[in-house]
Amino acid sequence: MKKHIVIVGGGFAGINLVKSLVNDNRFRITLVDKNNYHFFPPLIYQVATSFIEASNISYPFRKLFSNYKNVNFHMGSLVQVHPESNFIETDTGDIHYDYLALAMGTETNFFGMENVKRCAIPMKSIDEALYLKNYMLLTLEEAARNKETKEAQKLQNIVIAGGGPTGVELAGMIAEMGKYIAEKEYPEIKLRFSNLYLIDALPSLLSPMSKVAQQAAYEQLKKLGVKIILNVAVKDYVDNKVILADGKVIETETLIWTSGVIGREVPGIPEESVGKGRRLLVDAYNKVQGMKNIYALGDIALQLTEEEYPKGHPQLAQVAIQQAKNFGENLKRIEDGKVLNPFKYNNKGSMAIISKFNAVVDLPKFSFKGFLAWLTWLFIHIIPLVGFRNKVRLALDWLRLFITNNPSIRLILQPKRDTSK
Repeated sequence: MKKHIVIVGGGFAGINLVKSLVNDNRFRITLVDKNNYHFFPPLIYQVATSFIEASNISYPFRKLFSNYKNVNFHMGSLVQVHPESNFIETDTGDIHYDYLALAMGTETNFFGMENVKRCAIPMKSIDEALYLKNYMLLTLEEAARNKETKEAQKLQNIVIAGGGPTGVELAGMIAEMGKYIAEKEYPEIKLRFSNLYLIDALPSLLSPMSKVAQQAAYEQLKKLGVKIILNVAVKDYVDNKVILADGKVIETETLIWTSGVIGREVPGIPEESVGKGRRLLVDAYNKVQGMKNIYALGDIALQLTEEEYPKGHPQLAQVAIQQAKNFGENLKRIEDGKVLNPFKYNNKGSMAIISKFNAVVDLPKFSFKGFLAWLTWLFIHIIPLVGFRNKVRLALDWLRLFITNNPSIRLILQPKRDTSK
């Protein structure tokens, strides 16, 4: 009897677990995801700023699995896990499993601020990136029509909450859009009324990275005209006013929220198996605490067994990829009756792009910045993309766009069904 491996979530962890088990006749694999495509999260900010097409960083699961004989795809959202009966309930049907791998990642953390949750724009998915793209383009059009100074300024102000890699990369891209595109294509807009704010509660940008990276990001964004506010948290968002903890108020119709993440809720998993940040507590082999055949991988897993990472591993793509590969090998070892290998993270570094031809790279032994870091960033971000066509298209698009400074995909597309027919 083939063992049925059910994987919930088609991100870095889910895809790499599938790849580690393909064409092994001892396993039957079902990947469950609410979307029908895998996408590359580190580049969604370039979708949100009209720089690249969403299709450049996305790939359909069914096409990806078309040559894998032991892999099936089930489109649906997880509703509940039933550990005692070994099945999961989704909104499109029930699926029984021998082993369950939870790899759903995280969702945006609004820290209990209901107004921010309701009115701010998050950016964790392709849908959210496309929404942000349309929203900013529509706001530009409205600003171009508006003649009233105070209203125009509110329309042209943009606030980004969160100074991590996503916030920094998004701020740099929006600032360059204003520099290269807005001046040319929106002559009606008085750019002196435009302000781009980047706000973080911590004392530095890119806080998990090196001092070299932090300083480079701060200096380059300042040169681009970004107003950086540190050591102050966003407290509320009321009537198009961002209220900061120090009492300052910024009027804006655009609050972009990149300030934190929290593990996705998994109904059916007991509370004692859930740790800080709603991440699932796992042992050295990624088995969920108190479960016999349920595992968690990637951002949703909180593994406290490795000495170098007493508070858990960073929520990075490399951790998810390495955990998935290790777990895949351990599943084979279980079938072979061999001793399992505990997970050990191999830190390959981190990086962030700040602006055109300017990035920062932290490697385990040293850090560097500037043009060489930017080339490294480009190279590293093309390699993991699924599909040869995606890599070629993205490389050519980047080459053209960085030379011309003029992306041509600023289309406001909002599909609607004609209910009169």
